[in-house]
Amino acid sequence: MTATSGDPQRDSARQPFRVRLPDFVSDDDIGLGDVITKSTSGLGIRPCGGCAQRAAALNRGVVFGSSSIERSQ
Repeated sequence: MTATSGDPQRDSARQPFRVRLPDFVSDDDIGLGDVITKSTSGLGIRPCGGCAQRAAALNRGVVFGSSSIERSQ
């Protein structure tokens, strides 16, 4: 049995912060880490060894998606 803090927000699985974008931008969800990876690659900056780990952590934290609430999966 695991101990809980009594705080429902802390006890539940942490969900990423979702930033809603207009539908004309993109229908796909994209994480902040992917945005940064594509931006730096476009500028010619080569990724280092920790870049994939940082991108994954940022993807878990912030997700950009379309503004529609209901989407078919």
